[in-house]
Amino acid sequence: MASDDFFYAGTYLGKTRHGVFFPSFPLLAMMSQRKEANKITVDEKTAWLFIVGRDVFKQGIVSVNGSGKKGTHTLVMNQNGECLGFGRITHSLDQKQGKSVVAVRNISDIGDFLRRERRLRD
Repeated sequence: MASDDFFYAGTYLGKTRHGVFFPSFPLLAMMSQRKEANKITVDEKTAWLFIVGRDVFKQGIVSVNGSGKKGTHTLVMNQNGECLGFGRITHSLDQKQGKSVVAVRNISDIGDFLRRERRLRD
C-alpha cells in the first residue's frame, strides 16, 4: 500500500519544457530497441565526443538506420548497441559531403546529468 505522499510509479518517460517534450534516457533506450527507429551508430571516438556534449561529424558515423533526412531527429548509438542520446540531422546523411561536416547536432546525451551535477558543485 502506498503512503499518502506517494505521487508517481513506473518508468520516468520525460518532461515538457515550454511546450516541447524531452524524452528520458529510459524512453530513448526503449525506442532504440525498435527496428524502425531512426538511429545512427558511431565509432568509439565519436561516441566519447558525443557523451561530452559534442556534435557528430559525418566521418564518425558507422551506419544509419531509418531516415537520414535533414531535420529529422535520430538516436545516437555506440557500437555496443547502447543509446547515448539523440540529436537532429543537419545534412541529409545519404548525400555526398565532406567528412568534416557536422551531420547531427547534439540535443541531449547521457553525459548531461554529470555536467549539470558538476556545475552545481562548482
